[in-house]
Amino acid sequence: MQKNRSPYDLNGVPELGKAIPLGLQHIMAMFMGNITPIIIVANVLGFAQDMKINLIQATILVAGLNTLVQVYTLGPMGAKLPVVVGTNFSFAPVAISIAGKFGYEGVLGAALIGGIFEAFLGFHMKKIRKFFPPIVTGTVILAIGLYLLPVGINSFAGGFGAPDFASTENLILGTLVLAVVIFFKEFTKGITSSGAIFIGTIVGTIIAFFMGKIDVTPLLNADYISVPKPFSFGYSFHLEAIIPMILMFIVSAIETMGDMSGITVGGAGRQLEDKELKGGIISDGVGSAFATMFSVLPTTSFSQNTGIIAMTGVMSRFVVGIGAMFLVASAFIPKVAAAFTLVPQSVIGGSLVMIFSMIAISGINLINQEPLEGRNAVILAVSLGLGYGVGLVPAVIQAFPENIRYVFTDSGFVVAGTIAVLLNLILPKKDDIEIDLKNISKELNKEIA
Repeated sequence: MQKNRSPYDLNGVPELGKAIPLGLQHIMAMFMGNITPIIIVANVLGFAQDMKINLIQATILVAGLNTLVQVYTLGPMGAKLPVVVGTNFSFAPVAISIAGKFGYEGVLGAALIGGIFEAFLGFHMKKIRKFFPPIVTGTVILAIGLYLLPVGINSFAGGFGAPDFASTENLILGTLVLAVVIFFKEFTKGITSSGAIFIGTIVGTIIAFFMGKIDVTPLLNADYISVPKPFSFGYSFHLEAIIPMILMFIVSAIETMGDMSGITVGGAGRQLEDKELKGGIISDGVGSAFATMFSVLPTTSFSQNTGIIAMTGVMSRFVVGIGAMFLVASAFIPKVAAAFTLVPQSVIGGSLVMIFSMIAISGINLINQEPLEGRNAVILAVSLGLGYGVGLVPAVIQAFPENIRYVFTDSGFVVAGTIAVLLNLILPKKDDIEIDLKNISKELNKEIA
């Protein structure tokens, strides 16, 4: 029997010559986003440099291992889809707030309980899923894409807070990368088309080097071998910390559901199956609980990688598995990790602006599975208007409690998803109205008779 070598098939196993660059483009897109939250938290809490390095390594290792579980499954855990996992940025502000009251041990204790709670949700997703028809899920995916666009534009300009933000050099570099990605995606075929993001990133990095925008010192100074240490911190449990953390895990579950739906719709043209949803959410929760063992923040699916799949159509789990193995290797070989960090933000942003837009398009495709009129149009309009609006103008909920503000202002798509679910439950369906009219007509006929 001939082996399935198609990168566009879920179970396809492309040759390593194709799989490695396709896997690396996933890692390049998520690498800095994965380690940035723990760097921010460690800096705010004043951790020593050796502790920061250990937490960064642990974050990379956990992301790689949790990705492998999502891709290949472990018992009931895993979606068996090309889901890339990394640290959830939304947990950073909540972690800082909790740590200020209960120390970092309080953060880890709350995250452990939150992860177990999300895994419990995963076992009941079949019952819960009825609240998420295509109009609701599509709205969430669309909101995620729109919510991420400013992130892509910030990267395109050099990265938020960069001293040369929006400089001519950064804008030129981002534009060149975007042009290279578009050229190889649309004007070539085969591996060069599928690997357009990888090619664009390599070309952009080379140009950035000659522009003097890359400092290789971190690569030269990095160790060859280093082992991440587990249980660097202990656990403490406080209800005041657990409640906001659980709210954030509900957000994480919604985001993961949206990302997995984006993968199946954008990469395979089908809806997410119940078994995939269940395994994905369970893995999300257990993986986050596992992350606390290495004293790092909770993990979730990465939306930028969902966008890559929607853009390239590469659905092979083997490809993402290869990328995950590079993550695991990076955790033990700091020079490999340092090499990934050399890629300038404007280079990454050159492809992110297109990737994040593709997520929004996947949401639109899912929404359009039913006529966008009447009830569905109202759900989309109100959910997107309020959800995306709150994300753009977070000051409108300034009077809300602090923990609630963290949930809704950091993730505008959560507002959109919540409203979409509520409206889907409240607004009558056309079939329901027709049944009511028929019943009324029958009663009237009886009265006349």
